[in-house]
Amino acid sequence: MRITPIEIQQHQFKTRLFGYDTTAVDSFLEMLADELERLHKQNNELKESLARTRISLEQMREREKALQETLMTAHQVTEELKTNARKEAEIIIAEAHLEGEQAIRTANDRRVQLLNEIQEIKRQKISFESGLRALIENHLKLMDLDMLQIEEDDYQARLLQPLLNDEDIDDPLNFP
Repeated sequence: MRITPIEIQQHQFKTRLFGYDTTAVDSFLEMLADELERLHKQNNELKESLARTRISLEQMREREKALQETLMTAHQVTEELKTNARKEAEIIIAEAHLEGEQAIRTANDRRVQLLNEIQEIKRQKISFESGLRALIENHLKLMDLDMLQIEEDDYQARLLQPLLNDEDIDDPLNFP
């Protein structure tokens, strides 16, 4: 049975000849003691529960704080990673541009070299053609000279033919 403070204040003991009824007082005191013990146990349980709740709350706050710090650290690390990735990308792009420019320079140098080789081959071809043309013209001139010589020899032979037919062939020194 629960006793409220108002019941304690309003409780009236029966009076007897020599004061209050001791059995009623003892019974009431025993009831009060039981109630106080129960309240004391309940109070201790509530205090323990409150202490556990406070510890749990403190642990949760520490976890929350740790999570917030972890989130902040993760955010910072993420930002640093992004920054580093951007820098690395810029470096890779710059290196690619340099390599591309080097490849273009190399290709242009090779193109110039090939053009120079082509020009040299053209000069050699022209020189060869000129030399060949000169050689052919010289041979043609020699052939023309030989033809003239042959024609002249034929002409002289024709001129000499009638003379040889008319004169004595036995005497070779007898030429007019």
